Amino acid sequence: MYYTIGDVAEYFGVNESTLRYWEDEFDIITPRRSSRGVRFYNREDIDNVRLVHYLLKEKGLTIAGAKKQLKENRPGVVRTSEIISRLKNVREELSGIRNELAKIDIPSAPADAADL
Repeated sequence: MYYTIGDVAEYFGVNESTLRYWEDEFDIITPRRSSRGVRFYNREDIDNVRLVHYLLKEKGLTIAGAKKQLKENRPGVVRTSEIISRLKNVREELSGIRNELAKIDIPSAPADAADL
């Protein structure tokens, strides 16, 4: 399955020009191109964009710093990025559970067992 540059840009909350720039700067981002030059991203490309996004937008590294991290410790960056992604999913799930529990009207328990 392939995604357009617009789809990927929307998913990560960045401009299409940002993705094109990252493609120029990071050799790990290599979307397939049609004969007319339209970019198509597969799952591997999206995973690589996720890594770059994590390093630049979430960790706040510079382009040079992100390149250095990927060169020196790519497995560690991948592992850390995956862990953070999972933790964000857990947080969203817990937040949803909390919101659902807040909707439930639970009668308060009596203050004293003798009131029963």
